[in-house]
Amino acid sequence: MAVFNAMETIVMNLFDEFQKNYEMKCDCNTCKEDVLALVLNKVPPRYASSEKGQLFVKGLYINPQLQSDVMRELMEAANIVEHHQHHREESQP
Repeated sequence: MAVFNAMETIVMNLFDEFQKNYEMKCDCNTCKEDVLALVLNKVPPRYASSEKGQLFVKGLYINPQLQSDVMRELMEAANIVEHHQHHREESQP
């Protein structure tokens, strides 16, 4: 088993929930990836290298405080990305 940052999975799962309640101005892959990158750079990483570690991190996922913290970071990141988009807008005909 390789070492991985379990927060990536947690953030991506919560991002799916976030999108159900918050409509971003742009939902292109570039903007979505920018939001995820901003959040992952703000939250502390949780690395695991074993099945036991994976189970521990899965237990963290149900922590309401962690979910709240990640959702807050998702909201802040979405606001930043909406005001500073890094993709080219499609030209209008």
